[in-house]
Amino acid sequence: MSNPRIYQDTPFTVGQTIELNDDAFGHVVRVLRLKAGDNITLFNGDGCDYDADLEHVAKKQASAIITSKVARNNESPLNIHLGQGISRGDRMDFTLQKSVELGVSTITPLFTERCGVKLNAERLEKKRQQWQKIVIAACEQSGRAYVPQVLAPVSLTDWLAQPTQALKINLHPRAKSSIMGLDMQTDRVRLLIGPEGGLSEAEIEQASEANYTEVLMGPRVLRTETAALTAITALQCKFGDLT
Repeated sequence: MSNPRIYQDTPFTVGQTIELNDDAFGHVVRVLRLKAGDNITLFNGDGCDYDADLEHVAKKQASAIITSKVARNNESPLNIHLGQGISRGDRMDFTLQKSVELGVSTITPLFTERCGVKLNAERLEKKRQQWQKIVIAACEQSGRAYVPQVLAPVSLTDWLAQPTQALKINLHPRAKSSIMGLDMQTDRVRLLIGPEGGLSEAEIEQASEANYTEVLMGPRVLRTETAALTAITALQCKFGDLT
């Protein structure tokens, strides 16, 4: 049975004794109920796993000694930047979690005409931090040692205006071309997915003017979370590492 994987944003060195931060401590001690002498695997987003032995476990703190370092080579050759229209409730959480498991590289939450979510700056930053924690948990589960970044939410207009050399894709049900027929001349993709209710006609036109290729995923209308995950899966099957 493999060791539980725990994220901690700390530099690690083999032979080093480290104090677990509050999040790692809570996971190791309160959730998993591990004790001194148990083995864990730590990662910090640098692409490596660090095996460690719990050295000291108390009520409010724990320490571990790093015993080995192993490079993880499970990142997709396809770099996908997901621009996801913000959806209500747990749909957004589900989309972020599963997109990370499928290998997405970067996520930008997007304010669109139909997103229906209104947050002030303070609540928005708290929400972004919550989404980043969901991404980290997905990395712990899926074995990824690089942590995709959830960027600060922006308007669709601002996201479309960002310079990029990536292939730009807009998924919507009235497109005429299949995502499987794309001609990839790069290993980078910017994937635009609308919120619940989809993008408005004006937003679809705006994306087209920004040179986003319109593609569809079959004859049925997909919910926002289904659309994102289906598109990422198709891209990874054709151009990435899903076989």
